[in-house]
Amino acid sequence: MAAESGTGGSGITRAKALILGVGIFAVGGLGYWAFAAAGFEGFSAGIAAQAVLVLIVLGWTGSYLFRVVTGNMTYMQQRRRYRDAYDSATEEELQKRFEALPPAEQERLLRELGQLDDTPQG
Repeated sequence: MAAESGTGGSGITRAKALILGVGIFAVGGLGYWAFAAAGFEGFSAGIAAQAVLVLIVLGWTGSYLFRVVTGNMTYMQQRRRYRDAYDSATEEELQKRFEALPPAEQERLLRELGQLDDTPQG
């Protein structure tokens, strides 16, 4: 079973997670060599590269938490779309059923729901 659905979601699969992990490892190594080339000594270059990776992880975590708090997650967006589509289909179906009723039955239902006054016109 695939981790992503056909709805255009951007879910993370095992392959993507593995590639992301290797990418972060590579960024750490490149950072170490970049800091070493910039004149940092052995341990200092490693600490500087780790600091950059920690900042990247904290930034990603912060953006994730922001999306959680604002409800801007892929799952929540998908759920809203499905709910809107369901509500729309349900409203259309109810409207069709209502219009198929005889006028007297429509009026009775509207009175029950409080959509019409009970005062006689005329």
